Amino acid sequence: MAGDLRSVVLAGGGTGGHVYPLLAFADCLRRHDPDLRITCLGTARGLENEIIPPRGYDLRLVPAHQLPRSVNLNLVRTPDRMWRAARATRAVLDEVAAQVVVGFGGYVAVPAYLAAWRRHTPIVIHEVNVPPGVANRMGMRFTRHVAVGFPYQTEQVPALRQARVTGVPLRQSIATLDRSARRAQARAHFGLDPDRPTLFVFGASQGARSINLAMAGAAKALTAAGIQVLHIMGARNEPVEIPPDLPVPYVTTKFLSEMELGYAAADLALCRGGAMTCAETAAVGVPAIYVPLPYGNGEQRRNALPVVEAGGGLLVDDSELTSAWIEQTVVPLLRDPARVAAMSAAAAGYGRRDGDEALRAFMYEAVAR
Repeated sequence: MAGDLRSVVLAGGGTGGHVYPLLAFADCLRRHDPDLRITCLGTARGLENEIIPPRGYDLRLVPAHQLPRSVNLNLVRTPDRMWRAARATRAVLDEVAAQVVVGFGGYVAVPAYLAAWRRHTPIVIHEVNVPPGVANRMGMRFTRHVAVGFPYQTEQVPALRQARVTGVPLRQSIATLDRSARRAQARAHFGLDPDRPTLFVFGASQGARSINLAMAGAAKALTAAGIQVLHIMGARNEPVEIPPDLPVPYVTTKFLSEMELGYAAADLALCRGGAMTCAETAAVGVPAIYVPLPYGNGEQRRNALPVVEAGGGLLVDDSELTSAWIEQTVVPLLRDPARVAAMSAAAAGYGRRDGDEALRAFMYEAVAR
């Protein structure tokens, strides 16, 4: 069956939540079949422009438009815009002789689904959010081949009850990470003490200012208690000053491309609740304090809650995350290695590392049908 598949088109863009699973899946396809033609679809403004071409994949830019959520002039214009975008996308599918389209969401996925449907090309959709994103909701009108990242999605969303739970495709450096084996190397890489309890703080690709401010206020108390910190501030945030002359290491960086090193160094994470974050922390067994983004429709809380209920983390509202809360919660937690170890095991028991392989198998099933 694998030998019969020669060209796959992957559609997803805009944010890391769409692009990183797409890339991990592309890497999986390439590992199994280096001769498989893999074409990625994106838009001119999305994150995909920065990270897909350097990884060696063919990125085709197609016109895509945000779908309006209310009745306005944009809604009137939407059908014409979408069909023009679909025609442009179909030209790409024809050129590369696409045999299947796998969509990960984002506005670029809409013309890909429309073009594939008109072309009678199998469509596979991968969704990680509750509720599903607007692009994937539209795509579900054209295919029954829907995969989700987490079991709770099939329980909470009627439209997803028949979806296949495949997990989330993770980059291999994370999916294969042995934290115990890499801990000493990772801590040395950041200039951290090899034996101190370590808190890893990050707020997704853009950082999180509320987390940064709370940590700045808690830095003295944490380090006075012997807890060292690795803190990704985020490249797009205003600088937050961490007190100088702290008694143990407090390492800050704007961005970290090798997240596996952060996970390997960590005993505990303090982070947002994005779907990719929850998938990664659980898969590698890093217990986490999740601080869901206080905007949107509450999807980050829904992402983190199952991990927490499994015993692999804690939840705190963004409005309740203060320096005092961090001091009162993190210090006693990291001083209890047995509790941290139990939380780590619970997180790993909930997470899965094979999302890329499971989605690949599902894709081949869809093509065979």
